[in-house]
Amino acid sequence: MTAIEFPGEPRRRGSNLEKWGWIYMRASGVVLLVLIFGHLFMNLMVGDGIQAIDFGFVGGKWADPFWQWWDVLMLWLALIHGANGMRTLVNDYTNPGTVQKVLKGALFAAAAVLIILGTLVVFTFEPCPAGAPADLLPSFCAA
Repeated sequence: MTAIEFPGEPRRRGSNLEKWGWIYMRASGVVLLVLIFGHLFMNLMVGDGIQAIDFGFVGGKWADPFWQWWDVLMLWLALIHGANGMRTLVNDYTNPGTVQKVLKGALFAAAAVLIILGTLVVFTFEPCPAGAPADLLPSFCAA
């Protein structure tokens, strides 16, 4: 298959993964800018700024489903965006074959594990677990 299409040459049918990867990088980059700057504004500019960020701040923020979804969306988009960028680098700097497949598989596995673990942390986070010893609970928890 040539990079240049000539008249009379049949066009390739099917999905173009590289095109969709390129579109994803642009779209996710724009959404990530909004999510990241919103995250930084809420954490650093509103309230007491950086001095207020501690375990209790995160616990209070993640008590609201809006902020849980905000952070999960940011996590998913950033990890997929980064893994797609690394996939492009692997394509550019390795020859097709076993090494390229192993590197892409490792990228996919790392991104998948981090997405799953990060999502679980956000949605299962409990700053005041029932039955925990009082000396291990944060000061804002009722013992």
